[in-house]
Amino acid sequence: MVDPTTSGGFPKLDVGAEETTDGATTDGDEMGCRKVDFLFIIDNSGSMSDEQQSLIDSFPGFISAIQSQLDEAQDYHIMVIDTDPWVFGGCNLICPLFGNTCPVAGLDYTCGTPPLECEDVLGAGVTHPRGLQSSSKDCNFSTGFRYMDVSEPDLTSTFACAAQVGTGSTSDPERPMEAMVQAVAPTGPAFECNTGFLRKDAILVVTIVTDEDDNFGDGSAGNPAGWKASLVAAKKGDEKALVVLGLYGDNDQPNGICGPLVDSSGAEPSPRIREFVESFGDQGISGSVCSPSYDSFFSEAVGLIAQTCDDFVPPPM
Repeated sequence: MVDPTTSGGFPKLDVGAEETTDGATTDGDEMGCRKVDFLFIIDNSGSMSDEQQSLIDSFPGFISAIQSQLDEAQDYHIMVIDTDPWVFGGCNLICPLFGNTCPVAGLDYTCGTPPLECEDVLGAGVTHPRGLQSSSKDCNFSTGFRYMDVSEPDLTSTFACAAQVGTGSTSDPERPMEAMVQAVAPTGPAFECNTGFLRKDAILVVTIVTDEDDNFGDGSAGNPAGWKASLVAAKKGDEKALVVLGLYGDNDQPNGICGPLVDSSGAEPSPRIREFVESFGDQGISGSVCSPSYDSFFSEAVGLIAQTCDDFVPPPM
């Protein structure tokens, strides 16, 4: 497979202005995107090991296809967030009960250890996954920020490091949609942590990967309509600048392949997340989180992303 960060051995990275045939430069205001911001929301609860691996396995083909089909859009920001404020947030209550240890955290945590910078902020980009079955290391993004771009020497490996957010969350319940809302908010702690990720002259592609529904009263604040409003507001009201991809439980649908959620297999039905994704009409695609491979899902998504990019009219800078 071709290295997705290169073309002919050289980085493909749009630098903004482009020379025309008469020697003039364009300012990027013509139709068509040059930049894409990818936001991955990955459930880090105890049943998500297989799903995280399926996402990691599908990423090289996905980003390679993006590079092949989006000829003019080779400037990517890629950020991963998980679904709780801090993977060890529940240890404060657990430690006194188990001789000043937090068994569910494995060997990654010593009771009383404070979080790293932005590590306890819901919606902040993940740079150092921690906890059970995580990559458990600093992914060392070349950007120096909380997102990756095509300057990564090995983008697929770096993404694999970040996307393996693990299964050791001590916070209950998961809040994937609230994490998304915070990640794209124009103010607040996550905004401060994620400096530089969102660009107004880029389309935004949001991918949700979870095996549980974001239940009313036991999950994210708000509702599908409010979550959508927050995401559209992040693109200054331009819904056509968004692509929303959802991998979640389908066992409430005809021909669904997910069984009941038991330990690390199956999934919960996800009516609220489905409602959110489907509210974007042709700009949203749903798939089964229980699929043994996500390759065909992301193959379909590439076509939608390419069309969205072609139709995008960047706002005045």
